[in-house]
Amino acid sequence: MATSQYVYSFGPQGSDGDASMSDLLGGKGANLAEMARLGLPVPPGFTITTDVCTAFLSEDGKFPDQLDKQVKAAMAKIATHIGEDTPVLVSVRSGGRVSMPGMMDTVLNLGLNAETVERLAHSSGDARFAWDSYRRFIQMYGDVVMDVSHDYFEEILDDYKLDHGLEQDSDLKAEDWQKIVALYRDCIDREAETTFPDDPEEQIWGAIKAVFQSWNNTRAQTYRRLHSIPDEWGTAVTVQAMVFGNLGDSSATGVCFTRNPSTGEKQLYGEFLPNAQGEDVVAGIRTPYYLSAAARTAAQDVNPSLEELMPDLYAQLCELCGNLEQHFRDMQDIEFTIQQSKLYVLQTRSGKRTMQAGLKIAVDLHEEGLLDKDQALMRINPAELDRLLHPTLDDAAVTDVLTRGLPASPGAACGKVVFSADEAEAAKAQGEDVILVRMETSPEDIHGMYAAAGILTSRGGMTSHAAVVARGLGRACVSGATALHIDFEAKCARIGTQEIKAGDVITIDGSTGRVIAGRVAMREPELTGDFATLMSWADARRKLKVRANAETLLDARMARKFGAEGIGLCRTEHMFFDPERILLVRQMILASETKQRANFLAQLQPFQERDFIALFEVMQGLPITIRLLDPPLHEFLPRRDDDIEHLAEALGESVETLKARLRVLHEENPMLGHRGCRLAVTMPEIYEMQLDAIFAAMMQTEYPAELIEIMIPFTMSPEELHLMRDLLARRQAAFGDVGRVAVKFGTMIETPRAALMAGQLAPLIDFASFGSNDLTQMTMGLSRDDAAGFLEAYVRQELLPSDPFVHIDQLGVGQLIELAVMALRQHKHVKIGLCGEHGGDPESIRFLAKMGFDYVSCSPYRLPIARLAAAQAAVLL
Repeated sequence: MATSQYVYSFGPQGSDGDASMSDLLGGKGANLAEMARLGLPVPPGFTITTDVCTAFLSEDGKFPDQLDKQVKAAMAKIATHIGEDTPVLVSVRSGGRVSMPGMMDTVLNLGLNAETVERLAHSSGDARFAWDSYRRFIQMYGDVVMDVSHDYFEEILDDYKLDHGLEQDSDLKAEDWQKIVALYRDCIDREAETTFPDDPEEQIWGAIKAVFQSWNNTRAQTYRRLHSIPDEWGTAVTVQAMVFGNLGDSSATGVCFTRNPSTGEKQLYGEFLPNAQGEDVVAGIRTPYYLSAAARTAAQDVNPSLEELMPDLYAQLCELCGNLEQHFRDMQDIEFTIQQSKLYVLQTRSGKRTMQAGLKIAVDLHEEGLLDKDQALMRINPAELDRLLHPTLDDAAVTDVLTRGLPASPGAACGKVVFSADEAEAAKAQGEDVILVRMETSPEDIHGMYAAAGILTSRGGMTSHAAVVARGLGRACVSGATALHIDFEAKCARIGTQEIKAGDVITIDGSTGRVIAGRVAMREPELTGDFATLMSWADARRKLKVRANAETLLDARMARKFGAEGIGLCRTEHMFFDPERILLVRQMILASETKQRANFLAQLQPFQERDFIALFEVMQGLPITIRLLDPPLHEFLPRRDDDIEHLAEALGESVETLKARLRVLHEENPMLGHRGCRLAVTMPEIYEMQLDAIFAAMMQTEYPAELIEIMIPFTMSPEELHLMRDLLARRQAAFGDVGRVAVKFGTMIETPRAALMAGQLAPLIDFASFGSNDLTQMTMGLSRDDAAGFLEAYVRQELLPSDPFVHIDQLGVGQLIELAVMALRQHKHVKIGLCGEHGGDPESIRFLAKMGFDYVSCSPYRLPIARLAAAQAAVLL
């Protein structure tokens, strides 16, 4: 164990921990300790560390020897603050380093039994409340700890209400809840084949074990995988004295955000329920009320707001929210309870938000003096920026609005209706967009929520599970569409007389709450305002240049729109696949002699010229790296019978003869075959045509030669570069040196050999661009862990020497890049870039920035990601 202190207390007496200890205490425990340290109204409690969790899970459920003693001491502190007349009742909650809403287990009202429920009834003066709390505890503990499905308890409660002519839970009296408690306990005896524990000490250890074990439940594992949270982190367990929002009309419970998590507006945002417990809000079981009078009025809701119902407590909550936001310097997600007109804060954390809201909050917090620009930049996850780059509903589109719900997570989504998470996942695997329709989502639905394009629920509010998870996943969500009545057995939903069946297409608008029949036209987003502000800060901060991979007019325009500083990879072979020219390309490849091939190339050249002219006109004043033809020629040849017949007719030969020639040209190992500069060695006329097209386009557009970079693919030796450089010089000279300035000459490093030969290639080139896709594949793309297993297996089987100097780092693609960069940097004139998919990956960008790369190049839609990631790398380095 990393520490001998396993339990950290917090409360009116002060705190053993603080906000900096989230790795050890989890985010919840660390923030509770911090709030108690600040003197805020936090119910007393303690946190068991994440170290205990990792030990518990790795040692078959065994706890450290001193834990029992430390827990007893901490429970005694809680009892001291509660007083002798009131039974010690606690909540037991999970708390990882980062928020995982609803993914792990919670137990409330722990400590109740036949004796303490009577004491609670006496001390509270409300027997109904006491027995209601007891039945909640049995249901939650039975489900979480004893593995008795909550459906059994719901069925018992529904049957009881039906038999006694009762409609709402609020209609049940104390004696009703007392009878239901007995039924619940009988159910557990039957289903769990054991008796429900009455000893509070046994109860608390059962709950602690269950919460630790929930770290590895299916939904938590799925959530960690989706959000790249390491399995080894584990969860802390926080035990805290209960406060009750269901203790009459002067009590309530709720969730609030210090700013709107959908838009980022600086306004209190959230919901509450009077006379309820917190689970009623977050589980979406009841549709909650608005906090502010303005929000209630805007929504035309008939239920009173907290501001109207309890104005003094609303004012206290606003003050508390402001203090917490100032202290933590971020928008906060706060759980609170009001017990008989006294406000308590149960949790605060950095609130999950949409990307639009995240940008606005980061910019506003800087303008308010809470963050500097570097801190604001670091608040945004670059990988999530692409959520801003996708269409929303066209305001001018005619829509058939079926119903409205709550605008829980913005953006629009269109797809086929499915009614289960499994169906959503299966449909996504078939390439279909779907809308997941549920009464309310639960943590078990996480895989379907991830697969769905959008989420629609008939229950729950804007802080329900569906809303919070959807915002975190960047999915459009409409919640609380109460007019929607779902029949899961029939796989349909009804809105009045209208029926929506599984497979029907609908559109949801998470920004307005609309549910719309059929598909609706979309519009492109406007990347202005806070996005433009943050990007300007990123561009000023970063050192790494960011270019785009683009060869079409559409890609080039998109690249300029998203802030490209040039084209880092123009793949000229993509131009060859155009339907207008593919037949000429195939005829050129199959030409039996050079003269015939030159004829077809001459017909192709005007097409290439037009392509380059279009690119040059869009990318005015920016560098353009043009990669000459790279793939093996057989990739251009037909495979379908009708295409083969068409080509045979054009060539004037039989289909059988052509098929025989195609078989000869097929390559068994195309990645290492007749491709790249090897084509130019055997067929120099192909590269000559491409160069002539480039130079002709430059002359027509007067594009500066110093901005044109000719990249030779797949070179692996100095001799190949000598041949290619001579070929380039001859063609440029034929055009009068294109303004007497030589274009830049470089190569693509995409094989392990080229990386290892970089020092010998460097004197012959002006730039080198790493083709990380092929390089990764050829280096087997091993992670360090995978490489360790690979090396161990080889040594064990005596396929490699057991040499202490054969290090794992030497087996990965990153290490090859490091070696190549070290060699290239000996030649100061060589510019170094990367043009594979890793150019848009934030982690890779941090690595490349550390290596001193000059630029990265990525697909146009990933440009904002690369720009921000490069700025963050500059902040960290």
